[in-house]
Amino acid sequence: MKERMALYLQDAHNLKDGLEYVQYAESRGFEAVWQAESRLVRDAIVPMAAYAAVTEKLKVGSGVINNWTRNIGLLASTFLTLDDLAPGRIICGIGAWWDPLAKNVGIDRKKPLTAMRETITVLKRLLNMERVTFEGEFIHVHDIELDVVHGRKEPREVPIYIGATGDNMMEMTGEIAEGVVLNYCVPPEYNLKALDLLQAGAKKAGRSIDDIDRPQLIVCSVDNDHDQAIDYTRELLTQYLAQQPHIAKASGVSTEVVAEIQSILGWPATHEQIFRAKHLVPEDLILRISASGTPSEARAKVAEYIHNGCTCPILYPVGGNVHLLIDTFAQN
Repeated sequence: MKERMALYLQDAHNLKDGLEYVQYAESRGFEAVWQAESRLVRDAIVPMAAYAAVTEKLKVGSGVINNWTRNIGLLASTFLTLDDLAPGRIICGIGAWWDPLAKNVGIDRKKPLTAMRETITVLKRLLNMERVTFEGEFIHVHDIELDVVHGRKEPREVPIYIGATGDNMMEMTGEIAEGVVLNYCVPPEYNLKALDLLQAGAKKAGRSIDDIDRPQLIVCSVDNDHDQAIDYTRELLTQYLAQQPHIAKASGVSTEVVAEIQSILGWPATHEQIFRAKHLVPEDLILRISASGTPSEARAKVAEYIHNGCTCPILYPVGGNVHLLIDTFAQN
């Protein structure tokens, strides 16, 4: 039986290579590509448009943008435009961002639940081609609409998925969103609590957990050499544990290890700093929170995430052989 599979691209690969990867993933039966936008390195929207332009059936998601740096009118018109390019194939993945990055660019992430709820509420109405007046705590709009003059004027089917990490955001996701983008760098059992929270939120809206799509980012390093695959992931985790506190917290890594890695890495981290610190990331952690190893080992680990409630693995290719990863999880 075919399984749902998706590819995750961040900034590790040349954009032109990314175009070839998404075309190859589509040819091998993948259903979607998700483009990251986290550090100050690569915008998600430009690559999404490029992926949409060179594919025919592949869904294209933002994995994830934040709800702070684009005003609600721009956010809605951006996804309207993407849907014009690839009707019915665009997914809006959105999250609450993270500190210290947000703070360092002047964003005060106060009341993230309220801010996210207002964003989702108004975004849905605008994409439904409604005229909207909304006076919230964060969003203030008066009598606006997506004023399409030329082209399609019908409501747009752009599902909204929240990249939730905290418990309260996870529960709210079950209440107001079409799906959740489950976190990466977590063990499969992380999903069990997430499902309980999503179910609680869904119940508030008269829905069930089955109404909430649950794709999950999974760090995936595939190599015919087990040790090489592990080392690729070790380098990635060294950087992530130092720079993204929400990932470090979700992974279960001790604060002492994180602090020691942070004492070595700067911002942005250099290859030399990552090399000096990577020995602090043990192999048992890598095997617990990623799908790293030979093709058979990676498939077995991804199956654990699916067993625990992930509906579509979003595979984050680590290392140089993206084609091998796609072939490992090909559906045709």
